[in-house]
Formats: sequence, structure tokens, C-alpha cells
Amino acid sequence: MSHHIVKFENVTFIYPDGTSALKGISFTINHGESVGVVGANGSGKTTLLMHLNGYLLPTSGTIKIGDLILNKKTRIEIRKKVGVVFQNPDDQLFMPTVYEDVAFGPINMGLDEHSVDFKVRNALEIVGCYDLKNKPPHHLSGGQKRAVAIASVISMDPDILAMDEPSSNLDPKSRRALINLLKSFKHTKIIASHDLDMILDVCERCIVIKDGVVVADGPSNIILSDQKLLEENNLELPLILQRR
Repeated sequence: MSHHIVKFENVTFIYPDGTSALKGISFTINHGESVGVVGANGSGKTTLLMHLNGYLLPTSGTIKIGDLILNKKTRIEIRKKVGVVFQNPDDQLFMPTVYEDVAFGPINMGLDEHSVDFKVRNALEIVGCYDLKNKPPHHLSGGQKRAVAIASVISMDPDILAMDEPSSNLDPKSRRALINLLKSFKHTKIIASHDLDMILDVCERCIVIKDGVVVADGPSNIILSDQKLLEENNLELPLILQRR
């Protein structure tokens, strides 16, 4: 299962304006792990996620996805292995109907019409949105858009699922549906979020980032119950732990 492994080795990234977003980050995520990435605004979470399938390439250091080292030549192949769900679903939904949005990836993978239809139906049924297949995405609620964006990624059968703030702007019912959906996935999952209760619920492991550096990495129940560590990184205890 080496194709499911993610390995960052001393990765740095500097934006064109000189902002140093990642400063020597190293970690390994193994097959089937669910890993939360947490940190304050500007800590580097989104930048890290955008490296997972080559939207960004490291300034220095090495990223391996399975047996492939990420670079300009390999990122097309790596994008078949890693599915990224952006923070704003509108960044991913651009076709006239939900069906066409979810079919876009499989069609571009060169699949025949029957295979595309099977993958679209399966992905939409997994997220509970098959009845929305003919609707325009811009007519959907926030929770429905989030679910369809996830379906558009899982229709391509990625080995690794990466998500940026998946629970943001969701009502309680939609948030619970998302959590149940994520818990049912067998993929390797990497979730960047401020929703520490969701991370505690969904992810067995948690990585804390501050100013582009990994400051803690361990079991979520230990990391997210360490009030001193969280406060030092401008985070608060999950609400469920505050009530105890």
C-alpha cells in the first residue's frame, strides 16, 4: 500500500512576494490514517494542502506521494492519487449541473460513458445527493455544495483525500452528515480545519502547525486535550472537552 503514503521531507515554500509559508516541514502519513492539520490563520495549513497534489511545488525539500516524488513531471500522475476538496465549494463546481460536475473528472480520465455514469451515481449516492444530479450547483445549499464537491473528488477514486476547512459555514445537521461521511471513508484522509471538535471526532492523529513549522504531532485525543499547547498556538480546547 505504498501508493497511499505521504512523506514531506524538510519542505519549504516561499511565495513570490517573499512570504515564507512552510519552513522545513517533515512528516509521514501512512495508508489509512486520518490526520488533522490544525493551526491559527496564516500558520501554513492551506499552503501545505496545496502541495499534496502539486497545485504548489516546494521551494526546497522533497514530497513523496507513494513512490513518486512530486515535481512538474509527476504532478499529473499524483493528481490521480490525491483528491483535494477546497475550502470554498464554488471553486470546484463550475458545470451547468451537479451530474456534469461530478462526471468532469472521470471523463477527463478517459473513461467510457457507462463507467462515467457508474462512478457519478456511486459518488453522489455516497454523499446522499443523487437526487440533485440535474440541479445547477449554484442553486444548492452550502451543505449540498460541500457534499457535491466531495463527490466530484471521490468519483475519481483517489487513494488520498485532502480537505481544507470542510465544515466551515455548515449548519449543525449538514456538519453532522459531513462527519458521518468522513468517518465512513476508507481513504487516507488529511483534513485541515479550525473545527477541533470535528478533528477529534474524525482523525486519530493531529499535526499542529505554527508559522510554517510542525510544533506537535501525535494522537488527537492527547494533542487536543493539551490546553497549554493549544493556547500557545492560538487555539482553544474542543468544545466537548471544555464542558468536562
